[in-house]
Amino acid sequence: MSAAEWKKRCKAEWGLHGVPMPDGVDWKSVYEAKPLGRNLLKNPAPLGLSKNIPPPEIELERRPPPPHFQPDGDYAGWTTSTEVLPFDTSGIPEGVEICALPEYSWFTLEQVVDLKTEGLWDELLDPYEESQIDDSIYHLHVKLLASDKSTVISEYNASPTKDQSTQSHTWTEVSHVFSGYGPGVRYVHFQHRLKNNFLNFFFTTRFTGSSVTVRPVKSSLKESS
Repeated sequence: MSAAEWKKRCKAEWGLHGVPMPDGVDWKSVYEAKPLGRNLLKNPAPLGLSKNIPPPEIELERRPPPPHFQPDGDYAGWTTSTEVLPFDTSGIPEGVEICALPEYSWFTLEQVVDLKTEGLWDELLDPYEESQIDDSIYHLHVKLLASDKSTVISEYNASPTKDQSTQSHTWTEVSHVFSGYGPGVRYVHFQHRLKNNFLNFFFTTRFTGSSVTVRPVKSSLKESS
């Protein structure tokens, strides 16, 4: 097909009426990339869980496993890091013999989405911006970055809380739509921070269904986590 035909196909199939569609864009490549409405995050469920199934029960082993601070999973596509937190002895009276203390850590997963590499074009990102960020738990940090990857144009942080004394068997949903942020966005920095606890057994925050999508109009689409 000709360039004009690819442009017409993109406009018709994605409902891009009133959206800037300059002739200088390679519409065949844009169509094949299908950037609108597609999850732009790689490997959105590295723990192998599904939002359609309740979080798994905690499995207690007869012999405690050795201390570890990273949940088991496939983290391809994510940059990960671990911050082991110091022991908190503030509430222990002086002279009390300590047998064991829980060890806590933050496990961080993040990735940067290059919006132009994913098939989006300048005229959509700048004067006609309207993107939707779907996300997950425990601490969530999402930033819209300029082309230098350091200038933050807009950001969103979420720290949902739960009663940790019982296991709820349900997911907590977190979602956010960025709008009205102006021109210049070229990257999305997406970060999870998971709180882990180890004392004879390993307890970790779980998440699934991470998603970053871009849409030319507002949507009610949400993901669970």
